[in-house]
Amino acid sequence: MRKIRKFSAPEPSMRRLPAYLHVLTRLLRENRLYVSCTFISNELYLDPTQVRKDLALTGIVGKPRVGYSVEELIDKIKAFLGWDVQRNAFLVGVGNLGTALLGYQRFRLYGLNIVTAFDKDPRRIGKTIFGVDVLHVDKMTNLALRNKIDIGIITVGEDAAQEVADLMVQGFIKGIWNFAPKTLIVPDDVIVENAQLSVSLGVLTSKMKLSQTEKNMV
Repeated sequence: MRKIRKFSAPEPSMRRLPAYLHVLTRLLRENRLYVSCTFISNELYLDPTQVRKDLALTGIVGKPRVGYSVEELIDKIKAFLGWDVQRNAFLVGVGNLGTALLGYQRFRLYGLNIVTAFDKDPRRIGKTIFGVDVLHVDKMTNLALRNKIDIGIITVGEDAAQEVADLMVQGFIKGIWNFAPKTLIVPDDVIVENAQLSVSLGVLTSKMKLSQTEKNMV
């Protein structure tokens, strides 16, 4: 049985930090020098105590009655998230979702550089999409080994996801961003982050249903 990896930082905190970064980036554009936990919490409708605990994970120390340096806090959050270094990635599955991800230019701001895409469909192989070459998936493992690729992005269907993950593992890729609705089996030293759109949609529609039910009860 595969062990469940535990990290020193709580996952909910990891998920909130990018939201803080978005607020801070806006403040930097507005030439704000300092920011408080209360300000961030009000912007994101969070508890200021929780914001303070999350920011403490980055190692930053604020100034009494002044707050945190906006510029320093941005650097600290980026470093904590690993966004202060560029990580090269391979993407497998150049369908609608894969193509959309290739076209998302802001990934580079987060340290993610998709260098090559792969597919099995001969109609896609040999094309260049948003500046990224599409090769046959059979070439992925050797290229991953040769280029020391950090992250693999899976945007294939459920039936092919495990096979693609196996190829990534063989290529010594240690981080997999999985968009397929499939629970992947990988070695303990490989980290998988599942980005299942159906789960996010389910949360949204459930909240909408509960909200409507509460209104009907009033």
